[in-house]
Amino acid sequence: MSSDSEYVHVLEHLYEKSLILQDETMWHHVLAFYFIDALAHLDYTISLMAYHYKSPRVMMTGEYLRCRVDQEKLGDRPKFPAFINWLKKEHPERFKALPTLWRRVYDDEDEARYMSFRIIFERDSRNPTPPHVYRSLIDEFFKAEFLKGLYQDASLATLFEEFKGKT
Repeated sequence: MSSDSEYVHVLEHLYEKSLILQDETMWHHVLAFYFIDALAHLDYTISLMAYHYKSPRVMMTGEYLRCRVDQEKLGDRPKFPAFINWLKKEHPERFKALPTLWRRVYDDEDEARYMSFRIIFERDSRNPTPPHVYRSLIDEFFKAEFLKGLYQDASLATLFEEFKGKT
């Protein structure tokens, strides 16, 4: 198992990221919700590896995620998992360009899930996910091309609206 400090460095990597060049108020509201949701799950999961589960940091993120469970049910947000599966079928190239975490967690055919707010890739595995995997997951959410797709008039948002019109 990697030392706790390796996971602390991954958390530092997450919190060194910046959206200063983005105007997230112009992002599609559902995509923005799931963007922040993924970052919160990353924070929680990595924090559990870096700190004791009773540390204030882990407890605060857990409370935050508990509140998000109800928020996930509002408006068009419940359509997001089905949207990811629709992308896989109807727009496979766009699906492949999504961050791995979104592809894995929301793909009905993948066993990865959020369980007790933690990211679980293999349910039967007792091995921790290595720190470099989390680092890669974080980097994917901050790629410029992905972030551009979150805006209301951008490609991913347009596809979400197309999906909504068909459901």
